Amino acid sequence: MSLSTVLIANRGEIAVRIARVAADLGMRSIAVYSDVDAEAPHALAADEAYRLPGTSPAETYLNAPAILEIALRAGADCIHPGYGFLSENSSFARDAIAAGLTWIGPNPETIDSLGDKVSARRIAESVGAPLAPGTSDPVDTWEQARDFAEEHGLPIAIKAAFGGGGRGLKVVSQMNEIEDAFESAGREAKEAFGRPECFVEKFLTKPRHVEAQVLADQHGNVAVLGTRDCSTQRRFQKLVEEAPAPFLSDKQREAIVEGAREVCRKAGYVGAGTVEYIVSEDGTVSFLEVNTRVQVEHPVTEAVTGIDIIAEQFRIAAGQPLSFQGDPTSEGHAFEFRINAEDVAHGFVPCPGTVTTFEAPLGPGIRVDAGVRAGSTIPGVYDSLLAKLIVWGPTREVALARARRALREFRIEGVRTVLPFHREIVNHPALTGDHLGIYTDWVDKEYTPTLGESPEAIEEAYTERTTVSIEIDGRLHTVGLPSSLLSLSTPPAASGTAGAAGGSGASASSAAGEGDVACPYTGTLVAWKVEEGEEVSEGQAVATVEAMKMESNVTAPRSGTIHLLTTPGEAVERGTALARIQ
Repeated sequence: MSLSTVLIANRGEIAVRIARVAADLGMRSIAVYSDVDAEAPHALAADEAYRLPGTSPAETYLNAPAILEIALRAGADCIHPGYGFLSENSSFARDAIAAGLTWIGPNPETIDSLGDKVSARRIAESVGAPLAPGTSDPVDTWEQARDFAEEHGLPIAIKAAFGGGGRGLKVVSQMNEIEDAFESAGREAKEAFGRPECFVEKFLTKPRHVEAQVLADQHGNVAVLGTRDCSTQRRFQKLVEEAPAPFLSDKQREAIVEGAREVCRKAGYVGAGTVEYIVSEDGTVSFLEVNTRVQVEHPVTEAVTGIDIIAEQFRIAAGQPLSFQGDPTSEGHAFEFRINAEDVAHGFVPCPGTVTTFEAPLGPGIRVDAGVRAGSTIPGVYDSLLAKLIVWGPTREVALARARRALREFRIEGVRTVLPFHREIVNHPALTGDHLGIYTDWVDKEYTPTLGESPEAIEEAYTERTTVSIEIDGRLHTVGLPSSLLSLSTPPAASGTAGAAGGSGASASSAAGEGDVACPYTGTLVAWKVEEGEEVSEGQAVATVEAMKMESNVTAPRSGTIHLLTTPGEAVERGTALARIQ
């Protein structure tokens, strides 16, 4: 069987990546785009692009009937779902196959058995993989989660049963937080994956996140392309990945690799997939889940193995064997840095807006997979990922040195990004030392920005600058000056954007004043946690706001009587007064 035309059921950098691989293989590519993505790079990278009317995920990239109709109308013979959205939706896979299209991924039955984390746990147990305590089935109520916590102790993890990537994952350390966490995890899971079911698992403290990349064809070959460490996360969403996973014993590495192979073999897996583990503080390896699709971090594995994982996905779907035999060896070391539109100075809050400058680094071992360019609008309804910086070196030390240079050179303006965090982390002993001091919630619990000693100094990292070259006594010097000083840009208060790694975000139409509960970022008010006229305490969580598929609590800036100014479902801008406390 040969494939000639692929419908890419996704957006952003992964859609661009798939379109480019399709071109390498001599295939025609078809993109889909929402109203806000009409001029996005992924729509222009494909040979053809078709509109999905609307903006929200449900109207667009989760609209399975509309996507299938476009695929058939445009003459596609296969569908590549990328990651996120419908990539792990077995119903969509079945409908695509029923429509005569080839699904670039595992068969629907495998998606059901491994994509369902509860079923995956059973398979892992059957092949002898170690497991932390967890519920055998999804739980229906928060009270069941509370009962599990009472039996096994805190902390617990409430996790979406379908999907991954940190969406629908809440770690709870206090009994009185279980109800809110359970409801929030269900909402996030429903928004991201279309299904709200969650299960509960004992959360092991200070765990590393280590995974194995698997490729399995229709001829019985199950290859493991080595390991990755993805422990640098915030809110259980990955920020930095590296391959191979460092500082593992031979016994740990063998357990991870062979466990991944046997889980996939037992499930009859075909395609690209990832088997994830946690490695606890005491060295215990415990099976976590299986992602039945290509992952965001697949390029770090490509960098050390030389294997194009997306191209292999096409080969496997076409019925061809893998292009290599056995498990490939890793050469050198690679890092991937996710460049998200998030404000590090304010707790990694989402920062939608318009990218005014996008200048990627160059040099040996440097690769950038981007879903944006200068002029791209970053909407608040999708994921915050803008691009990925992948850096390879012959050793981990050289890869880190190249990463430091590349991150210094990377320039994005118009929206705030996590670049300041990355520039710090590649010099932090928790990452660069002789052991990995980072664990999955290290950023949330231990990381403090050292960009400066005051909030003003931290904000300075986001000040848009213009580099001026000056020659003194025959030697060239470069000086970075705030652009507003040179009148080269509109001041942030007027334009609503700023920042060397991005802007300050949209200025609020109803700016919060003293005693007001200010919205931390542009998004949607999901729910109030308090009633009109209720007495609240300083620091108390009073509301939930969502943007870019992430929910965050908004806290009271002082104690007093709260008066609500907005209603759930309203779109709110950063700095908007959500409520007033008297």
